[in-house]
Amino acid sequence: MSLSQAQMRAHIFLVILDKFSGSSERRQEALTEYFLVTMPNVPEDAAKRLAELIPDLMPDLYSKWIDEFSEKLFETVPDEQLQHLCDGSVENNAALGLVFLMFMESERMEQQTEEDLRRYAREHSGSDDMGDLVAAYLRGKVDALRADVGGAKLQ
Repeated sequence: MSLSQAQMRAHIFLVILDKFSGSSERRQEALTEYFLVTMPNVPEDAAKRLAELIPDLMPDLYSKWIDEFSEKLFETVPDEQLQHLCDGSVENNAALGLVFLMFMESERMEQQTEEDLRRYAREHSGSDDMGDLVAAYLRGKVDALRADVGGAKLQ
């Protein structure tokens, strides 16, 4: 049975979103740890407060980037291969994650990501510095996803 384009888009979106998402508590813990490592002079309670100030990027930015990724996939990958990638297997979900990483690491997307993060930070905090912090955190998430996808490929 073949999937409709809408079903494949939904599958791709959910697989990629799952790689980046987590509970709000886990996200804040990860941000706090990141700030403590990258800013050793900041007390732990201040790092926790800073982590709470950074809004969840899911609804605004991750969705935008995943949609752009899906658009590019549907423009460049034949339907038969997309059907295979969307079969729900661990291997193909890992492959989707890897292809998403390659997409996010493209020069165009690196520039787009920086622009989006700065605009988002200005709109939500009035500060480009917050955008820099969020960008650094997001790069760490991409690195963690790369390690996760690499580990899944080796299994």
